[in-house]
Amino acid sequence: MHKLLFTLAATTMLAGTAHAGATIMPLDRATILAGSPFDFKIELDKVHAEADIAVTVNGKPYAEVFGKPADFVAEEKGKDDTVLGSALILRDLVLATPGDYAIEVKAGDESKSVTWTVFGTPGTPKAKNILFFVGDGLSVAHRTAARIMSHGMHDGKADGRLAMDDLDRMAFIGTSSTHSIATDSANTMSAYMTGHKARVNALGVYADRTPDTQDDPKVETIAEALRRTTNKSIGVVSTAEIEDATPAAVVAHTRKRADKADIVGMFYDVQPEVILGGGSAYFLKADIPGSKRKDDKDYIAMFRDAGYALATNATELSAAAGANSGKVLGLFHTGNMDSWLDRNQLKMGTVGKFPDQPGLVAMTTTALDQLSKNPEGFFLMVEGATIDKMSHPLDWDRAVVDTIEFDQAVAAGMEFAKTHPDTLVVVTGDHTHGVSVIGTIDDDKPGEEMREKVGTYDAAGYPNYTDANGDGFPDKIDVSKRLAIFSSNFPDYYETWRPKMDGPFEPAVKTENGTYVANEAYKDVPGAVLRIGNLPKDEDTGVHAVDDVVLQSTGPGSDAFKGYMEQSDVYKVLADAFALGTVQK
Repeated sequence: MHKLLFTLAATTMLAGTAHAGATIMPLDRATILAGSPFDFKIELDKVHAEADIAVTVNGKPYAEVFGKPADFVAEEKGKDDTVLGSALILRDLVLATPGDYAIEVKAGDESKSVTWTVFGTPGTPKAKNILFFVGDGLSVAHRTAARIMSHGMHDGKADGRLAMDDLDRMAFIGTSSTHSIATDSANTMSAYMTGHKARVNALGVYADRTPDTQDDPKVETIAEALRRTTNKSIGVVSTAEIEDATPAAVVAHTRKRADKADIVGMFYDVQPEVILGGGSAYFLKADIPGSKRKDDKDYIAMFRDAGYALATNATELSAAAGANSGKVLGLFHTGNMDSWLDRNQLKMGTVGKFPDQPGLVAMTTTALDQLSKNPEGFFLMVEGATIDKMSHPLDWDRAVVDTIEFDQAVAAGMEFAKTHPDTLVVVTGDHTHGVSVIGTIDDDKPGEEMREKVGTYDAAGYPNYTDANGDGFPDKIDVSKRLAIFSSNFPDYYETWRPKMDGPFEPAVKTENGTYVANEAYKDVPGAVLRIGNLPKDEDTGVHAVDDVVLQSTGPGSDAFKGYMEQSDVYKVLADAFALGTVQK
C-alpha cells in the first residue's frame, strides 16, 4: 500500500506531542471480546506521584476489578529522553464478563473517562470456516468497470455478473482511523482483524506516545484468538509482500507497518498453516543477495524446520500442495507480485525476473485445499492487493483487470462454500479510492485533443472490449473505445488517456528538494495533457478516499452484516460466527 514513505511523525503521535488531558487505552467506545487479552494504558500529560492517581472501573478501584495493579511509570520518556508525563501500564488484561465498563482517571487537574463494551459470543459456532476476501482499495467504480470490461453491456444491461454480485448480505463500512477521518491499509485491516480501531500505520495496537514502535498497547488479533480458543487452521494469501499491512494485520503488533522484518517474526510466532504471497526479501538472512533483513535470521530455514513445504514459483506451489504436509510457505517475489496484466499479457513490470508467479486464483484454491484438511475448520484471508497498488499511480486498467482476478478468486471461494455450507464468505475492501467511471474514450471520435474523444452521457455508448477465449479477461486493454476512468485526487501528472502498455504508470517523480512533479516520460505521448494536481506536492500518487466501503457476504452468520457498520464491528460478526468468546479446545 501507498505511503510507506509517510514519516512516523506524520502518522503517529510523536514523542512529546501535547494532547488534551489524560489518555486511556483502549479508547472510548472500544469493543472487546470477552476473554481476549489486551493491554491497558493511561498516559498523563504531567508527572504525578502514584498515590495521586485515582483510577476506577464502574466506580470501584481498578485493581479490584482487573485483578491486579498496573505498572507505574513515574516519568515516561520520549525522543531524546524528553519527559512526557506519568503512565500506568497493565499488560495482558482479560475481562471475562460481558457488559459496559466505565473507566475514570483523575490525577491533579487531569481527568478522563471512557466506556468500553465487553461482548460475549454464543457457545456454539455458527460457521466451521470463514473466507475473508479483501480487495485492497476496492471501490464501487472498480467493480463496475470490472463487470463491464469482463462481460460487456448492451441495451443498458450488463451481459454478465461478477461473482461478488451474487453475495446476498450487504453493509456499508466506515474506515476512519482513531486520529483522522483518513485511513490506510494498516488501521483498516487491523480493525477488521482485532475489533479495535487503530491509528494510521498501526497494526494490532493502540498507538501511544513513546518512540518505540513495538511497545504500544496490544490487542489480540483473530489469528491469536483462534490459536487461544480453537484448533482451527489459518491461511494468509496476498499478491503483495506478505509483510504488507493487510496480510500482516492477521498476526502483527506494531505502530509502524514498515517494521516488515519484525512482522516476519510475528508470522513465525503464530505460524499460519498456509502463507502465500510476495516479500521473500524479509525472510532471507542479511548475507543473502536480495535480503532486506539486517540480522542473520533465516526464516526460510526456520519455517522449513517447522514443517512447511516451500514454494518460490507456480510450479513449486503445485508440488508443495501435493506434498500433503498441510503447511505451505509460498514466496513468489522478493517484493510485491506483478499485476495480472503484466504476468499474463504484457510481460512487463518485473515478470522477466519472476516469470512463474502464480495467480490469486491458484493461490486461493491451493489454500482451500490445504486448510480444508483440518476437520476443525479454518480461517482464510485472501487479499487482492494489486487493485490498490495500481490505483495509487492512477493505472486504472491494471487495477480493474486485477479486480477481475480478485473476483475470480471470490468465485473459487463461493464454489468451495457450495460443497461446504458451513462456510461464511465475506468480501469487502479495506478502504476506497477516489475513482469513477464517467464514460468512454473513443479514438475514432473526431477531434485533435484527446479530451474531445471522451464520451459522456448519451455520447458515451459502450466500450468494445472482447473476450474471445472466454477466460473473463479482456483480450486486450488498448481497444479503440475503452472506459474513461479518472480519479478525484492526483499529483501533477501527464494524462495520456490510454492504457500504459510499457509497464505500470509512474505519474510523478521526485525532485532534488523532495517535492514531486509530473513525470516527463509521458510528456510526448500523442495527446498527453499536463494536469496540475490537487494534492500537496509531497504526494507522488493518488491517495485513499474516506468513502465507505461495501461489504457483501453469504453463509452462516452473514445476517449480522447490514446497514452501516464500523470496521471494528465486523470483527464482532467473525468472532460470533466462530464463538471465539468460548474456549472450544
